[in-house]
Amino acid sequence: MNRLRIPTIALAAMLAGGCSLIPEYQRPAAPVPAAFPDAPASASTAAPQADTLAWRDYFADARLRQLIDLALTSNRDLRVAALNIEKARAQYGIQRAALFPAIGATGAESAQRLPGDLSVTGEPRINRQFSATLGFSAYELDFFGRVRSLNEQALEQYLATEEARRSAQIALVAEVANTWLTLAADRERLALARSTYGTRQKSYDLTKRSFDAGAVSALDLRQAETLLEGARADVARYTALVAQDGNALALVVGAPLPEEALPEKLTDALTTVAELPAGVPSEVLVRRPDILQAERALRAANASIGAARAAFFPSITLTAAAGTASASLDGLFQGGSGTWSFLPQIRIPIFEGGRLQASLDAAEIQRDINVAQYEKAIQSAFREVADGLAVRATVTEQLDARRKLVAATAETYRLSDARYRAGVDSYLGLLDAQRALYGAELDLIGVRLSEASSRVALYKALGGGWK
Repeated sequence: MNRLRIPTIALAAMLAGGCSLIPEYQRPAAPVPAAFPDAPASASTAAPQADTLAWRDYFADARLRQLIDLALTSNRDLRVAALNIEKARAQYGIQRAALFPAIGATGAESAQRLPGDLSVTGEPRINRQFSATLGFSAYELDFFGRVRSLNEQALEQYLATEEARRSAQIALVAEVANTWLTLAADRERLALARSTYGTRQKSYDLTKRSFDAGAVSALDLRQAETLLEGARADVARYTALVAQDGNALALVVGAPLPEEALPEKLTDALTTVAELPAGVPSEVLVRRPDILQAERALRAANASIGAARAAFFPSITLTAAAGTASASLDGLFQGGSGTWSFLPQIRIPIFEGGRLQASLDAAEIQRDINVAQYEKAIQSAFREVADGLAVRATVTEQLDARRKLVAATAETYRLSDARYRAGVDSYLGLLDAQRALYGAELDLIGVRLSEASSRVALYKALGGGWK
């Protein structure tokens, strides 16, 4: 019967359960308006939501998809986020192991020499004892849920790291896309600057010959030179920007860039989805991984309150072992050498100097901090979506206006050139028309970049890109 007692106690300890002192979790209300400003009212409800639309299905350019795919396997920040998940999983496994007794085997020998004046026989002697036992030590019976509260806290922290990795992936997809678009825009600006420089070089050479022939004044020559050197400075500036953009893209991707994946100019077919329906804020925002991460942190703080509350109640721990003991090594497994021990212990907190109450206060304050952080995360997400919708509401009109402005300034330049060649207008008017056309073309590239970037920003703000 004694041999059955220890396994029975161990099984009872493993199956023992108790109440939970974790406060009932209630998701805080979203502290944002009920609707997004500037949200498209006519968006089709059948259109895919951003968080259900994988980045491969959203971005249309194959070169950009190639770089995003490379970044997802090579970017070091994303790799660290994935390793943090593994670390949190291991920490959760450590905490979860506290729910079960740690059973171990122990073999020991003790030897003691007694001098003659302490020995019964008056002769010095050596006492030896050998033992081999199997048991567990200081296993806590979780009647009040302290261990389970800590286990719940570790689980929520682990799940929060998974949401952090998803959030990091969304940010990475958006960063690759924006850096790629910036490189495309600067390459287009560089091509425009080089073309403008070539045109102004020809104009300067013609003006120089006319000046040498006495047909134009020195003022006309210096004005043509001013435009030429301005274009040359722009060529140098955009050359440096293109190199910096390439370096930034290589850092984000985390690997050497395939030449065939680099853009020559901005593409008008960046995405396959014309518009992303924003939906209801409370439905859209709570699906974002960073919001889910903040909520997991709030749940973890809520679970820690249960552990702090359980510390006020008695704790019961069990230590038990069974095995054999003998004065000689060869007698360990002989009949009659069996031994067992059972040491239950109960600890009742009586006076802690306010430590337990302070721990509970700290846990509750941390919960309140996490509530505020969760609400701030929702407010920040709401602003990101609202900003994206505000840009989308006007960028099409801006783009149309800039294109018409380029067409109008191009026609103005053509007419000014014809009037100058016919001797009707001065060279100053032609130079002004050249400046206006060059500036309008640069502004158009900038607005096209803003339009493409706004698609990426709204896709990111709505929680897309992690699948």
